[in-house]
Amino acid sequence: MALPVKDVTISESAPSELLLQKHISYISAYGTKKDDYEYCMTEYLRLSGIYWGLTVMDLMHSLELMDRQEVLQFVRECQHECGGVGASIGHDPHLLYTLSAVQVVTLYDAVDTLDVDAVVKYIVGLQTDEGGFMGDKWGEVDTRFSFCAITCLALLGRLDAVNVDKAVEFVLSCMNFDGGFGCRPCSESHSGQIYCCVGMLAIVGRLHHIDADQLGWWLCERQLPSGGLNGRPEKLPDVCYSWWVLSSLSIIGRLHWIDKEKLVRFILATQDEETGGFADRPGDMVDPFHTLFGIAGLSLLGNTAVKPVNPVFCMPEETIRRLGLKPQML
Repeated sequence: MALPVKDVTISESAPSELLLQKHISYISAYGTKKDDYEYCMTEYLRLSGIYWGLTVMDLMHSLELMDRQEVLQFVRECQHECGGVGASIGHDPHLLYTLSAVQVVTLYDAVDTLDVDAVVKYIVGLQTDEGGFMGDKWGEVDTRFSFCAITCLALLGRLDAVNVDKAVEFVLSCMNFDGGFGCRPCSESHSGQIYCCVGMLAIVGRLHHIDADQLGWWLCERQLPSGGLNGRPEKLPDVCYSWWVLSSLSIIGRLHWIDKEKLVRFILATQDEETGGFADRPGDMVDPFHTLFGIAGLSLLGNTAVKPVNPVFCMPEETIRRLGLKPQML
């Protein structure tokens, strides 16, 4: 007997139009409420939160509403002598937040906010003999960190600082029989890890190692009857996978394989009509993370009310062009 599909039901009263001004107001007000419980409890990922907020504001043509000087000063104070950047002031450095810092200063065309040579040295020191990257000095290796390292160096114009061939070798060792990628060799395929691996291979021009049809089939199987996408089989749909899945499909030239109309309906249904913002699923609490990936997903689906987003870097296409970066696309 077939198992029931895990999915959600979209109400007929759910939003069906993009509430752009509501989202601009939601994000622009988020960082000003520093005494709110939610804001205080997310200090451990503050710098990533700043990247999510700034990027979605830029995509919504509203970056100028954010306090540039305050943001750059915060980023500067999060960098350690080793070159790595922490999630907040006083937090240990980690590759995840180092990438967020590099993306933020790149959005503002203010890379000199950071000690770039120190950042590069920090990243080089995290590459293992197998070619993968540790997230920090404690040694966890994950394909997410391969993406973070290569993306940082690409944005800084310093890809030659690490062993790219070994980095590719490690990522390919994490490819599975279904065409997807896991966090480490022999780990389960997951949409988020697939984005990291496909994006990393696109940056270094090695997409020929991917079976685009096989991987495209696995990614398209993530779409559920509601139109939403999940991260792996038997999971509920989540707006963030509107980014992880769609970006990968875009990079490998298979974006047209999913039902765009149904996915747009799902994404729009997750909006909060009162406060603005996107949630993971219709009716849930909104947050900046899902707001970015909801807007970015709509951008990939061709919504012209927002800027075109680069599917590899998750930044406005115009920013990537300004840097002269041309990641490989199939």
